[in-house]
Amino acid sequence: MADTIFVLNGPNLNLLGAREPEIYGHDTLDDIAGMLEDRAQALDLTIDMRQSNHEGHLIDWMHEAQAMGAKAILLNAAGFTHTSVALHDAIKAVATPVIEVHLSNPHAREEFRHISLVGRAARGTIAGFGALSYLLALEAAARF
Repeated sequence: MADTIFVLNGPNLNLLGAREPEIYGHDTLDDIAGMLEDRAQALDLTIDMRQSNHEGHLIDWMHEAQAMGAKAILLNAAGFTHTSVALHDAIKAVATPVIEVHLSNPHAREEFRHISLVGRAARGTIAGFGALSYLLALEAAARF
């Protein structure tokens, strides 16, 4: 699985395309998955894309990514970004590099979004470029 990139998406991202498109854009999670799969194929990588509204699933999947020898994890923790010590600790617990991804720029939004517990543990953060944020993170992960 050294050629696999896990792409983990947190709460409410299943509603992309319909939920606040002025902030998150019109691309659905399926659209983003398609873009990632196309680019991953060109990079000789495989995408394992998942979404859950439950924090524990994201943690279990990070553990699974490490156990399976994944190359990297792209994590859009969504609302958990700012609140989850458990996700922070899970990122610190796995050796698999984690890149934090956001569609919007949290620093240009409400003040409570300016603190990222996920980002404090992640290898790096890419934010503010809409769906392109995922592709930029994939490009970075391909170089690990």
